[in-house]
Amino acid sequence: MSTAPPHGAVLVTGASTGIGRATAERLAGAGTPVLAGVRREADADAVGAIPGVEPVILDVTNADHVAALAERLRGGSLRGLVNNAGIAVPGPLEALPLDELRRQFEVNVFAYVAIAQAAIPALRTGRGRIVNIGSILGRVGQAYVGAYVGSKGAVHLMSASLRQELRPWGIWVACVEPGVIATPIWDKGEHATDDLTEHMTGEQRALYGTSLTTFRDQVSRQTRHGISPDDVAERIAHALFSSRPKGYYLVGKDARFLDAMQRVLPVRARDRLLQRLLSV
Repeated sequence: MSTAPPHGAVLVTGASTGIGRATAERLAGAGTPVLAGVRREADADAVGAIPGVEPVILDVTNADHVAALAERLRGGSLRGLVNNAGIAVPGPLEALPLDELRRQFEVNVFAYVAIAQAAIPALRTGRGRIVNIGSILGRVGQAYVGAYVGSKGAVHLMSASLRQELRPWGIWVACVEPGVIATPIWDKGEHATDDLTEHMTGEQRALYGTSLTTFRDQVSRQTRHGISPDDVAERIAHALFSSRPKGYYLVGKDARFLDAMQRVLPVRARDRLLQRLLSV
């Protein structure tokens, strides 16, 4: 493995599946070298088989991995960073263990900043761009995924702050905010909901158990009909390479509908509509 990133490379975190994998494939297929951050050696072997993709073992919450990445990038240049690695921690906030809330923000927020800090010197040299993966839920809010919603709301606003801070060096920062995607993150979320229910008190199960089951089933149905990760990858590519990139990209009809809804409806009407849509 080379000690410096390939010329004109884009670093993509969470590249083993879903949006990250689709982005790595799309960029490499168009001739852009990709550094693909993955957590496991087996995933490194899989993405390393894609022409133009170089795997990097990178658990975004592992300080040693992040430090090694910063050292790898030192003195080099990057064309882009796609902060994609993320998790979804479900559950009603009343019953959510605080350690789980911290874990949600550690992966989806703090790690985004840590990876950006490691990559910005190389992005400054390469006059590159940063694309953070948010979610329409970071604008709207939704019951039983408050931890995830909060983390994506933070990504939404922090992307704007970072864009303003990096403007003197010509580093554009965009936030791509999809609706429901056909991606494994929600399969993992379903299992997490089951685990959380098991650890609830009897009173909490009585209060939330039925609604959580309905919510889990609804998410499963929506995910089966979600947009393709490649649709999101297409907007990421635009954010990276367009001569006039946007600050925010909504991806999917549901994302555009929910954004319009939250801008025009009063709060009470919005909450009633969301409850009806989710059947909870």
